[in-house]
Amino acid sequence: MLISILFFLPAAAISAAADTSLIIHQQVLQAGGFIKGQVSHCDEYVLTYKKHQQKARCTEQGEFLLGFGRDDAGLHTVKFNLKPKGQFVFQFNVAGREYKTDKVNGVPSKTVSPPKSVTERISKENEQIWLARNKDSNLHAFLQSFIWPAKGRISGVYGSQRIFNGVPKRPHFGLDIAAKTGTEVYAPADGVIRVAHQDMFYSGGTIILDHGYGISSTFIHLSKLEIEAGQTVKQGDLIGRIGKSGRATGPHLDWRINWFQVRLDPAFWVKPQGNL
Repeated sequence: MLISILFFLPAAAISAAADTSLIIHQQVLQAGGFIKGQVSHCDEYVLTYKKHQQKARCTEQGEFLLGFGRDDAGLHTVKFNLKPKGQFVFQFNVAGREYKTDKVNGVPSKTVSPPKSVTERISKENEQIWLARNKDSNLHAFLQSFIWPAKGRISGVYGSQRIFNGVPKRPHFGLDIAAKTGTEVYAPADGVIRVAHQDMFYSGGTIILDHGYGISSTFIHLSKLEIEAGQTVKQGDLIGRIGKSGRATGPHLDWRINWFQVRLDPAFWVKPQGNL
């Protein structure tokens, strides 16, 4: 879907080539959203929000992606470095959102406040996840139209904060799809499997699928993995099965999308009701 530049005006163009153009292919200007677009002659770019900066690359054709976190409402500035030289700069506003709070009781105490005996394990698993999400590959799958990875009832949404046994925890950054154990999980877009872990402490059976240029999908609480790390998959390929491994109170898929370490809302990447 192409969106006219008239709805997304550059704030400034600094030493830009005369034929530099900006095309917006898709945009969700809300916290957790993203922009997919294209800038002619683009080499790399820096997105700035308040004091946070994220550097990224354009594809050979100048395609790019900008992502916004859960609390990233406000003015954003992006500066494109052009080839062979020059810059193109514009600004835009991202709207804020309200998030609901969920209370979950009956969670085993060891998963709410894990014992010191598993601290090293958790640290190693978190490092593995961080490295996978920070992968900057040349895959172009992030430009595809994503499909739902599983069928089922939406039982949890992005941005909500969960309170386990009365203890407020970190906000939820995924989209939960509830279905019976063993329900198939499919690749929402092409990519390469960067993590295929049978049993992480928090997330249980875990897969991280690299779609390229910093975009990755994470699938957790799986009962079974149908792939291996390093494997290339196509959109719609079977990659795992829903379960309740790790810290989960019932069988469901927790699907997450990251732009490097920026957590995006998966609901913005798929057609509504496609999970039914």
